[in-house]
Amino acid sequence: MYTRFLGQADYAPTLQAMQQFTAQRSPQTPDELWMCEHAATFTQGIAGLPSHLLHTGDIPVVQTNRGGQVTYHGPGQVVAYPLIDLQRAGYFVKEYVFRIEEAVIRTLATLGVTGHRVAGAPGIYVRLDDPFSHAMLAQRPMQRSDGSPAPEPVFEGLGKIAALGIKISRHCSYHGVALNVKMDLEPYHRINPCGYAGLQTVDLSTIGVNADWEDVAKTLAQELSARLAPAGSA
Repeated sequence: MYTRFLGQADYAPTLQAMQQFTAQRSPQTPDELWMCEHAATFTQGIAGLPSHLLHTGDIPVVQTNRGGQVTYHGPGQVVAYPLIDLQRAGYFVKEYVFRIEEAVIRTLATLGVTGHRVAGAPGIYVRLDDPFSHAMLAQRPMQRSDGSPAPEPVFEGLGKIAALGIKISRHCSYHGVALNVKMDLEPYHRINPCGYAGLQTVDLSTIGVNADWEDVAKTLAQELSARLAPAGSA
């Protein structure tokens, strides 16, 4: 998979470029991974409810075709867009999401931070009282019984550090994942992040980790490239 580091990139043209890449690709087109940072932008997913936009102010809102509700992109956030032919790679959407989350968890682990999945709520979370604790969460997805309905997410004591939203077209993925490094987190108070009122959003700096954007971007790119390799090779 070829990785492109785009630096600071406006959201709307980047989305248009992803859509064009996906529409024009053939079964032989190599997969790519785009890494970038966006200016302050709220993005609303296809299921997004206007009620989750509280007071957006001077920050633009862009309607997108990814899954999920509203989220925020801004300086100090590493954004990764895997453009993957999932059929060729040999795995389904749920496994694709799991692999992206695993890449984020492993990236955080290189910084001593323990990332967690929460049942029923895609993305990665950290314990606010001890982001470095390895203790498992009671609400982790693996606790769900076979055949049981998706549980209501429990966010008590947690902060969201990475948000995930994807789109699949003709078996090919775009959109992706955003990992918060060192941001102005105030805009998250203008929305219900990912559709959850009161969900606390954090970045590495607020949990005591001083990390360089470029270093985190390179690590996440390496982890995504490894995790998103064809099934059986990761």
